[in-house]
Amino acid sequence: MKPVLLALTALAILLAVVAPGFYSPGNLRELALNNVAALLAAVAVTLVILCGEIDISIGSQLAVCSVIVGELARAGVPAWGLLPIAAAAGAGLGAVNGVLVSGWRIPSIVATLATMAIFRDGLRWATGGAWVQDLPAGFQWFGLGQRAGPVAVFSLTAVIVAVLAWSLRHLTAGRALYATGSNSEAARLLGLRPQRLVFGAFTAAGALVGIAACLNAVRFVEVPANAGLGLEMKAIAAAVIGGAAITGGRGTVAGTVAGVALLGAIGTALTFLHVDASWEKAIQGAIILAAVAGPAVAPSFARSVRAAR
Repeated sequence: MKPVLLALTALAILLAVVAPGFYSPGNLRELALNNVAALLAAVAVTLVILCGEIDISIGSQLAVCSVIVGELARAGVPAWGLLPIAAAAGAGLGAVNGVLVSGWRIPSIVATLATMAIFRDGLRWATGGAWVQDLPAGFQWFGLGQRAGPVAVFSLTAVIVAVLAWSLRHLTAGRALYATGSNSEAARLLGLRPQRLVFGAFTAAGALVGIAACLNAVRFVEVPANAGLGLEMKAIAAAVIGGAAITGGRGTVAGTVAGVALLGAIGTALTFLHVDASWEKAIQGAIILAAVAGPAVAPSFARSVRAAR
């Protein structure tokens, strides 16, 4: 986690010196709102990565849940009643992945690649690509208005993230995820049930994505049918940058939050630094490569330096 904090600090200092306008309340508010869904999705992916699996279907899950939320709102479901429904819908989609991976023993990269396409194309077939429009007045910001609505979204997101961070550190289920990702056979010999834990991780991740879909959808007066495009890569990248081992058994929610903050700030920072926005993806890719390759390269580099001396 230290490297991402160093990178965040360096970026913060650079912006404070060169582009202090970045820290205007309006810009910070918009930046935070734009990354609420990415944060919850990244935390969801972290749960799956901890047990040694991967989920690249979360963008498609978010799109499906977003449309479900919009259609139910248009059918008259109260705005706050949409949250538990979205969580249940997401949990159902996540459970599909859980069955494929833990029950049918299909590699998670293959299973979620398939469901990514199935969910996305199935939604396109069902909606014809049309956005959900004519939403009721109380849908946007849960009917709380432009001031209280964002505060409610931020607060709920913070509570969810804090509870998950605490749970992973202090609850038996959280520690079991780490054990499963570190060595599933050893976890089994200790009396754990790795396959059930994997199923639970995928299901919980789906529920988080459903909540993210609802919190993101209520920001607007229409719900796009193509929501979540590219979300899976940003979420996975944030988790890895934040210190999660892609092989499982290592990672924290706090690290993932830092990863989301770094990746989320880059695009806006480039604008304030008067750098072509097309560099955003390249810079994100370089950060991801450094995060993944750094731990492997550093020991070899240190040995080479010692040998040269």
